[in-house]
Amino acid sequence: MSSTELPGAPLSLAPVVPEVAAVRVAEGEELRTVALPGLSLTVRSRPPARTGLPPALYVHGLGGSSQNWSSLMPLLADAVDGEAVDLPGFGDSPPPDDGNYSLTGHARAVIRYLDAAGRGPVHLIGNSLGGAVATRVAAVRPDLVRTLGLISPALPELRVQRTAVPTGMLALPGISGLFARASRDWPAERRTRGVIALCYGDPGRVSDEAFGHAVAEMERRMRLPYFWDALARSARGIVDAYTLGGQHGLWRQAERVLAPTLLVYGGRDRLVSYRMARRASAAFRDSRLVTLPDAGHVAMMEYPETVAQAIRELIDDGGRS
Repeated sequence: MSSTELPGAPLSLAPVVPEVAAVRVAEGEELRTVALPGLSLTVRSRPPARTGLPPALYVHGLGGSSQNWSSLMPLLADAVDGEAVDLPGFGDSPPPDDGNYSLTGHARAVIRYLDAAGRGPVHLIGNSLGGAVATRVAAVRPDLVRTLGLISPALPELRVQRTAVPTGMLALPGISGLFARASRDWPAERRTRGVIALCYGDPGRVSDEAFGHAVAEMERRMRLPYFWDALARSARGIVDAYTLGGQHGLWRQAERVLAPTLLVYGGRDRLVSYRMARRASAAFRDSRLVTLPDAGHVAMMEYPETVAQAIRELIDDGGRS
């Protein structure tokens, strides 16, 4: 020990990075990391039933990950060569180098991946935040999108549901930190039940096995040092996008989408109002609407068979056109 060291002092003052469990990979799935300029993305895939199928890309919502598509992907494995991306800062993807969690930042990440992979045009399918991201991608890069599937897309609402207000408040400076401190002693089971109650029309549809997987994922993500920052900044990105007007406004961009579009809305959605289905149908020029009265915010997880059939029909009709 040198004369400048105190007895019992640590040998290093470097910050301790918490150990984080590996992300879950369901049977038949594969994970890979794709390095792109300024960011690194984790991509979840499932081998297609046969070669030559058209490519598809699934984009998750706020606070979600590519695991949100694990129930739907196998149901479409005979129709598309599907991949699901973890947006920057979510799932197994680290934060972007520039810390940009805006809607444009997430859309740029998707575009960079599609350009690098050379898989476009794809059947692009998004939920919630991922639906808004997919809308922007389809509007600004129509060459990358063959068809567009939107499940409860986070498009601007003038009158937000009261049940969506707490999520929107995460966008306010300091709120995420306050909530993190107030809830730091909550067990993962409590957090998970709260998320399921918010996102599912009928929480009883979640099996014990699925609940166990969700709890494990909650425990994993709560140990990520950037979890709250990614969540808060992405929520702020949605709110900021809601206030944009002109050609960058999401509704204006929805009107510019050329790809055949599927819209799926749940009657028990507590985050995206069911009443927005009519406006969305009018905004997207080539759209079809599927409403599920008993579904919540994540219809692809609650009713994967129904959503898969609707996507299959969109793909089939899009292929014929």
